[in-house]
Formats: sequence, C-alpha cells, structure tokens
Amino acid sequence: WREIQFRRFFRVLFLLPMMTTPVIISALWRTILNESLGPVNNILGFFGVTPPWLTDSGWAIGSVMLVQVWVWTPFMFLLLLAGLISLPREPFLAAEIDGAGPIRTFLNVTFPLMAPISIGAIMLRLIAASKIMATPFVLTSGGPGTATETSSYYIYIRGLKDFNIGYASSLSIIYLVIMILLLTILAKVLIRI
Repeated sequence: WREIQFRRFFRVLFLLPMMTTPVIISALWRTILNESLGPVNNILGFFGVTPPWLTDSGWAIGSVMLVQVWVWTPFMFLLLLAGLISLPREPFLAAEIDGAGPIRTFLNVTFPLMAPISIGAIMLRLIAASKIMATPFVLTSGGPGTATETSSYYIYIRGLKDFNIGYASSLSIIYLVIMILLLTILAKVLIRI
C-alpha cells in the first residue's frame, strides 16, 4: 500500500509538470506561494517565518527559478536516463576487468560517454530558458517592478501591450541573433571540454 502511495506521489510531483502547460503550473504555484492564503506560508507561519514570495524582488526571482526547476527537472532526468541506458556495455566490462572501482568507472567511462548527451540536454535547457515568458507573466506579472521581467516578456510588453510592433520585432531579431551566437560559442566550448 505504501509503495502504491509513493508511486502516486512521485507521478504527481515529478510527472505533472511534463504533462501540464506552463500557465497552469504557474497559476498553481502562485496559489501555493500566496502570502496570505498560500499553504507554504501557513506552514512556515508556525515557525514564525512568512517570506514575501511574490512581492519582494529577491524572493520573486527565487520563486520563478523554483518553478522553472520544478518544471524542467523531470524532463532532464528522463533525457539523461535515456542516455545512460543507451551507453554501450563494453567499456564498463573493460573497466571492471581492469579493476576500476565505481568512482573511477564513473570518471573515466560514464562521464566521457555521457558528455554528448549532457551537452545536448544543456543546450535544450538553455534554449528553453532563453524564451521563458509564461512563468513570470502568470506568477508575478514581471514584478515587483521589473525584477522578474525576462527578455521574452519585455518583447511581449513592448509589442502587444504598448503596441510598438516595429520596436518589438527589431528586439526579437536582435535577441535571436544574440542567442544563436551565444549558443554556438557555448556549444563549441562544451564540445572541446
């Protein structure tokens, strides 16, 4: 019975973010982190701590990062697990025959074999992180002030809220060029390592 309950908890906690849109996840977290009605501050209130999750700039950035980590961790784990499963067995058998322990096997066999998969996962995550818009929009509306305003959200504000379409489109093109250059340079650096 406990194993079944643990599996259900695991599915809800880790697989829910992969099957739900970022807007729904952000609305859920906005409710959880609500300073007056949220369950997190109700629980922390017993210890005399009630952080301003969404109204203080430092806490708001941390809240957006917490939500993003919670959303993307299952996907990254699945990607890296698929990479681990697909590794060839021969290098591990050779390391075992040579008498390598688990740490040496990880450092000299698993880590180098996982490098291309890890680089691909890092690049996918950086691309997704560069276009974060829904989480700050729903969670904090870019606030307090402009503390959680991402570049995508700024382009959205300039283009669709201020209706300055030309400026927003030029920002989008410049942002695209900058991201292509940065990701290309980063991929070259990571491949050399």
